[in-house]
Amino acid sequence: MFKYNEFKVRILNEKVTTDRTTVYKCGSLIDLCRGPHVRHTGKVKALKITKNSSTYWEGKADAESLQRVYGISFPDPKQLKEWEKLQEEAAKRDHRKIGREQELFFFHELSPGSCFFQPRGAHIYNTLMNLIRGEYRKRGFQEVISPNIYNAKLWMTSGHWQHYADNMFSFEAEKEKFALKPMNCPGHCLIFDNRNRSWRELPLRMADFGVLHRNELSGALTGLTRVRRFQQDDAHIFCAPEQIKSEMKGCLDFLRHVYTIFGFSFQLVLSTRPEQYLGELEQWDAAEKALAESLDEFGMPWKENHGDGAFYGPKIDITIMDALKRPFQCATIQLDFQLPIRFNLNYIADDGEKKRPVIIHRAILGSVERMIAILTENYAGKWPFWLSPRQVMVVPVGPAYDEYAKSVRDQLYAAGFMSESDCDAGDTMNKKIRNAQLAQFNFILVVGDKERSSNTVNVRTRDNKVHGEVSVAELISKLQKIRDEFITNEDSF
Repeated sequence: MFKYNEFKVRILNEKVTTDRTTVYKCGSLIDLCRGPHVRHTGKVKALKITKNSSTYWEGKADAESLQRVYGISFPDPKQLKEWEKLQEEAAKRDHRKIGREQELFFFHELSPGSCFFQPRGAHIYNTLMNLIRGEYRKRGFQEVISPNIYNAKLWMTSGHWQHYADNMFSFEAEKEKFALKPMNCPGHCLIFDNRNRSWRELPLRMADFGVLHRNELSGALTGLTRVRRFQQDDAHIFCAPEQIKSEMKGCLDFLRHVYTIFGFSFQLVLSTRPEQYLGELEQWDAAEKALAESLDEFGMPWKENHGDGAFYGPKIDITIMDALKRPFQCATIQLDFQLPIRFNLNYIADDGEKKRPVIIHRAILGSVERMIAILTENYAGKWPFWLSPRQVMVVPVGPAYDEYAKSVRDQLYAAGFMSESDCDAGDTMNKKIRNAQLAQFNFILVVGDKERSSNTVNVRTRDNKVHGEVSVAELISKLQKIRDEFITNEDSF
């Protein structure tokens, strides 16, 4: 039936493990396809071929090169037009395009999948990490720094070597096998196990911004959304089983606080015990009950995805929605009964007996790189002041006021703001203001003779809302308030 196509024959020979498989017929076409399917092509009222690209068979660079054709269909031509409008807007917001235009980041063929963050991009990166760090201090997390390279024995203990080795960068040194870490959790288990632990230390909330590497296929690398080198706001909470509910409530409150700052709405799904699972049934039931109760008390609607939990513990999946109503999963709250067993982790309980802790894996940003991609497209490069890489531009009305403009710029920079001055004699004042607005500077400060003599500035926004004259000291105070309180409405200056 498929002898005309060697690739389909390979699929049947290598991927199908049963005596029978299913094929689908549509007119004269008979094909291997999982579905879902429509009964006939008459149901398709609108069709569009979107693009084509080269790919390798099974994603392997040394395999045959193929052409992949992408298309989309709708039951109504109106839906196709709506989709096309959404794609046009998404193209304008593409983080790769904005990253180049705003000089935030770039990639280079000499380090595929690893991003170069330029100064303005690094400002966004560090601001996001500082936001999380500030919350860590308020919420009882302790930051640790762990190695990037581990002996393969660690990954064998954790189970990653058996199930994840193809996704790891490994190498040999001094006749031993090593690998770059793709995640932090095994290293954190070593930190927990470094000495005897008491029940008084629990919950132990351990945070790590360590650099991670995953050997993603070159064909799958996509801007900042799929990279090989990245960092996470990664944390692991080592707690007693009876502390799961309160820790989950804390994790949910943490992510709501951060996502509210970003302006994201989000959805919650509880994924419960799969058919194949590790651990005791009673432990699973108690943990799922604690998670469900913490979700109920959180006060937001949630759904249950029965049987979709990981084999080592139930989890809460969090999906955020951006300005284009596109879903993204960034945050993770995952219970883990397996790693404490694999690493033989224990703590001394209040009765003097050794007991096994539970690990909660959690991240809110997830990959910082991926979150920057999402935020770039969500804001369309129009960054809120607290996160903006271009916060203030000082514009002198003429060359005579360049020194004062630079003085104001320096005062703002010393106060912690991303400030610049435009003293280009080749442009008019109005052109400089327009350039600053197009470059997405949140505030433009115009200075001339009056402002210099009174140590003031004339303030306007990138949307051309004029706020008028204020002293430099008052300006700094107001900007600090806007930054520290994450105020997004710059017109309320």
